[in-house]
Amino acid sequence: MTTREEDAARTIIVGVDTHKDVHVAVAIDLLGVRLDEFVAPANAGGYSKLEQWAQALGRPVAFGVEGTASYGQGLSSYLSRRGHRVTEVNRADRSARRRSGKSDPLDAEAAARAVLSGVATAIPKLREGAVEMIRFLKVAKDSAVKARSQALITLKALLVTAPEELREALTGLTDLKLIERCARLQARTMTCPRNAASAAVRSIARRWMELDREIKAHVAELDRLTSEACPTMVAAFGIGSDTAAEMLLVAGDDPSRIHSEAAFAALCGACPIPASSGKTSRHRLNRGGHRQANAALYRVTIVRMRWHQPTIDYVARRTAEGKTKAEIIRCLKRYVAREVFGYLRSKGPEPLPAAP
Repeated sequence: MTTREEDAARTIIVGVDTHKDVHVAVAIDLLGVRLDEFVAPANAGGYSKLEQWAQALGRPVAFGVEGTASYGQGLSSYLSRRGHRVTEVNRADRSARRRSGKSDPLDAEAAARAVLSGVATAIPKLREGAVEMIRFLKVAKDSAVKARSQALITLKALLVTAPEELREALTGLTDLKLIERCARLQARTMTCPRNAASAAVRSIARRWMELDREIKAHVAELDRLTSEACPTMVAAFGIGSDTAAEMLLVAGDDPSRIHSEAAFAALCGACPIPASSGKTSRHRLNRGGHRQANAALYRVTIVRMRWHQPTIDYVARRTAEGKTKAEIIRCLKRYVAREVFGYLRSKGPEPLPAAP
């Protein structure tokens, strides 16, 4: 067999260290032998060249890609559409970096070895379907909500030091009435501090109203998209479109990549972690996981504890057994995570678009 035939028959694993402008790839074989490295621009042409380089070295069985949710998103989507197995790789261990140093080829090689050893097994999100649409809109909505809150805080802080006549005219109003009254203030020539203060609060109030209209438009779209993506979850008691959007973002367009409801609970930080040592056997709270998803589970739990009769009965029974409120909430969050996972799996994966 010639060298070229041996290269074609060789099975390889490729690790990729991703950056904004270029991606650095290193290929190893199944024995862990380092074969070659390659630098490709972070664009469609570079993705194609990287794939061709890997196929020239042998038969790639997996690509370990760092940053599949950021700089590596385009490459991982391209490789998935081309039928390659893509594995998400986290940043290299700090102790290993201190021992071996830090460079792009070293990080790419570490990514390949993480796939070879089985340390990296996560399947990246597809980011190609309805859930990606929800993500974009939710980011826009959340940022607008923060800006609206900041506008109201700034308006009230400004009124504290406003001229007395203006401050007294706006005292005692509810937030909405305050916004409406400030937005109707007349624009006047900047001849005194009162006119300047009126112009400032008028501008901030109109900014708040514009942000409020933007938020309502985003909410309407999110209601529609989440109802189409997973109607059973949106209709469940205490969940609604905002929580459904958060759960869909955690799972991605292909929920089947999460192999069990226990794995989903761990992903949401809603499961205990073993903390045993010696003769001591115990568990501790999971402070990891997706914190926004964990907060969403908490909100659903609190709503159900107040208004959902089966949950109210469960709380009464567990309280009679001696459980504290915090312990009951943790149990309920775990139950909600299991319920949500069922909704997500019934949704099913969406097909990838055809390769370009």
